[in-house]
Amino acid sequence: MCVAVALFLLGGCASSGNPRDPFEGFNRGMYKVNDGVDNLIVMPAAGAYRDLVPDFMRTGVSNFFANINDVLIALNNLLQGKLLNAVSDVGRLAVNTTAGILGLFDVATELGLEKHNEDFGQTLGYWGIGSGPYIVLPLLGPSSIRDGLGLLVDLKTDPMTYISHSRTRNQFYGTFFISRRSELLEASKILETAALDPYEFVRDGYLQRRRNLVYDGNPPDENNIEIKVKPRRNGAGASSFPSPGEEGPGAVLTSDISPTPAELEARRVVAPPPAPVTEPRAEPAPQARTRVVKVWLPARGN
Repeated sequence: MCVAVALFLLGGCASSGNPRDPFEGFNRGMYKVNDGVDNLIVMPAAGAYRDLVPDFMRTGVSNFFANINDVLIALNNLLQGKLLNAVSDVGRLAVNTTAGILGLFDVATELGLEKHNEDFGQTLGYWGIGSGPYIVLPLLGPSSIRDGLGLLVDLKTDPMTYISHSRTRNQFYGTFFISRRSELLEASKILETAALDPYEFVRDGYLQRRRNLVYDGNPPDENNIEIKVKPRRNGAGASSFPSPGEEGPGAVLTSDISPTPAELEARRVVAPPPAPVTEPRAEPAPQARTRVVKVWLPARGN
């Protein structure tokens, strides 16, 4: 609901000069509202939770919700075609739900099953959907058009959404947000002391992190532009390239900026093994030959 309201309000907002943040006026206002709610309600509750609940219990609560989130992660890895990661996520879910007592203990990590981080916003980015403008959602904080729509899908696939008892469901969500906020208390102190403009700091950090997540930590260079020129056919049937500035139906220029992760995977070419290097065989040095010259002299008289 919050996502839909934010997208509706954005329609009437004036654009700013930043192409990544065209709704900066609205976003700054929403950032202040969220920050006020956080300082007044959420942060004090998270601080009390951290101070009153023992560390091992907080770890168990965090592991419990992380185990539920593995359902979404496995689904999105499957949608991205990362079958091995999806199988690993299902294995984590099975191990932690059983041996880990409903996920309270992270047994899977100790067994070498890596914890991944995927959501439907990343899945859209994997298949080439751009992030779109940056937006700040009510209560939920920084996002983008793509990630906001992805969040709607994630909510529909979240197992907690299907808890029929509304009070129990709200308690689960409330505990999740308080637990997550308590893990970010130190980050809030860094933000307050290090950032000249907290809004820009959060925005730039969010966009950079999401880009890294879409490309699994290895994003391509944004300034790397590949130009492909399609040759034209002249009258004799031979190929020729257009001169700089020349226009015509035979010249086709295409640019490829920041290929998607799926395109990068499709372009991957396994280089053939190098040919064995053989040392040139040394030719034997020519041997010196003795040349015999026969001379016939006339016979002398006595």
